[in-house]
Amino acid sequence: MTVMTKTRARFNLKAAAPFVALFVLIALGAFVHPKFLTFDNLVQNVATRTSFIAIIAIGATFVMASGGLDLSVGSIAAFVAGVMLIYLKSGGPEAGVGMIALAIGLAILVGAACGLANGLITTVGKIEPFIVTLGTMVILRSLFTYLANGGSISISPDLKDIYAPVYSGTFVGVPIPVLTVLAVAAVAAFLLYRTVFGRHVIAVGSNEDVARYSGIAVNRVKLWTYIIQGICVGIAITLYVPRLGSANSATGLFWELQAITAVVIGGTLLKGGTGRIAGTVAGAFLLEVIGNILTLSNVNVYLIGAVQGTIIIIAMLVQRSLMRKS
Repeated sequence: MTVMTKTRARFNLKAAAPFVALFVLIALGAFVHPKFLTFDNLVQNVATRTSFIAIIAIGATFVMASGGLDLSVGSIAAFVAGVMLIYLKSGGPEAGVGMIALAIGLAILVGAACGLANGLITTVGKIEPFIVTLGTMVILRSLFTYLANGGSISISPDLKDIYAPVYSGTFVGVPIPVLTVLAVAAVAAFLLYRTVFGRHVIAVGSNEDVARYSGIAVNRVKLWTYIIQGICVGIAITLYVPRLGSANSATGLFWELQAITAVVIGGTLLKGGTGRIAGTVAGAFLLEVIGNILTLSNVNVYLIGAVQGTIIIIAMLVQRSLMRKS
């Protein structure tokens, strides 16, 4: 076997790993509970609930592929939800579809602004992204708590009923959140694999100094990855808000852990240089499948976070092992 063939086989193995793991888990779920493989459970429940983390994780793929990290996505989600809900409340009970459309646009804009702030502080301020996003995580969570006066923010039942189909509705039998994930993934894959920007993201993540000497505007590329992350958080929140019609201090809590876990499981390296959109979506779905299996097995729901934390450690160990063999 030639070196090129070995390299291609190793790449295919890495790319296929999250899908193989997902297949094994689905088979296990079918064995654990007879209702696991039903359409209502896998599509309308698991896949729909996966949509928030999957979309956020797609944005995180760009950040991590460029060698960055964003720990603030959960707090961005809470802050965006708070701003969106306050805006919707300002319209009163007579608010309708038009105001919801404007609120969706506002959510995406605020998410992008949060990503822009993270990107500017990281690139212009030349501070490690871990420190920057750790700081903005605390700031934005505190701002939401202030906006909510320590409680929760809700919209009127009438407006919630109008907005609810965005989460609970279907198109040609497929839940709208699932279709949204597929659309976001398709756009993200095009950007990452078919554009100059995508090639620059991978180049910056592979070796920032070499990328800079090659004429790539490294700071601009990094800045845009954080903006993309913020936009993805905004899109996710437009699906999350109609689910409950409210948000509280627990909104988005630990979403950063789930997003990073999904990206790592999907095959994107924490050190940057690779980005696998399909793998990220599979990783997010895999996490929700694990939670669903544990729930159907009557395992305490508070242990799900422990399982997810264990998974990210195992995924990192596997990645390091594969890198040593490369």
